Amino acid sequence: MTATSKDVVLSVRGIEKSFGTQHVLRGVDLDVHRGEVVCLIGASGSGKTSLLRCMNLLLEPDQGEVVIEGAPLFRHTKAGRLKLSSAQVSAVRIKTGMVFQNFNLFPHRTALENIIEAPMVVKKEPRAEAEARARELLARMGLPAAGHKYPSQLSGGQQQRVAIARALAMQPTIMLFDEPTSALDPELVGEVLAAIRQLAAEGMTMVIVTHEIGFAYELADRVVFMDQGVVAASGPPRELLLSGANPRLAAFVSRFTEQARLLSPLVAAATHIPPTTSLAQG
Repeated sequence: MTATSKDVVLSVRGIEKSFGTQHVLRGVDLDVHRGEVVCLIGASGSGKTSLLRCMNLLLEPDQGEVVIEGAPLFRHTKAGRLKLSSAQVSAVRIKTGMVFQNFNLFPHRTALENIIEAPMVVKKEPRAEAEARARELLARMGLPAAGHKYPSQLSGGQQQRVAIARALAMQPTIMLFDEPTSALDPELVGEVLAAIRQLAAEGMTMVIVTHEIGFAYELADRVVFMDQGVVAASGPPRELLLSGANPRLAAFVSRFTEQARLLSPLVAAATHIPPTTSLAQG
């Protein structure tokens, strides 16, 4: 498919980004199709989080193009620079939902209040409508009785599920996850991954930065391996993670299979590693 296809929800082209002398993204191209789950993996500093943040302009690229559902969000190429008003940027960015590593919930607001804030302020939804959707989302996240609780009264896994519900409350076209389990204790990882699995089953388009290799293998339609600011390899998880064709990718996956044993039983068997407890049971 091409970047102009109706099935492409998000397209980035020629994305460049530097921080001082550090060149973190080097001409990245990527399309994400409707209903597709794309997992970005790679070592720390490979550019995956920077790329994710460029997708909704939380981080402005130095060069390149970002298009969401056919609407340009950013363009800075040799042909010129696209100039959008803040209102135009917001109208496109609102199609993305973002879930961060550290939840970023307002500590002085309840779970329900955290979820209804953006729909009421940004989309001007009536409070009753926003609350009804918030309660529905909390139930979908397995937290039907958590609406009145403050973040400090919730576990890390529960806070992250509230954060997912908050992002979904804006009814985004695509969800972006920045290592959604990295700030969690190991025993809480499973409940967040289960919530993301549910979204995938419902057909939500997602881009997920993750170190959970077993999760990427199990859930992703496509795995994208970032290395030194470029897309070094991309493909279906079974084909990509087990082929060993890319030495740097093979070394990266091996580090997790040997040290953290994160792979599902199927992958573990294929790589001659004894089966481990399923992430779904985490």
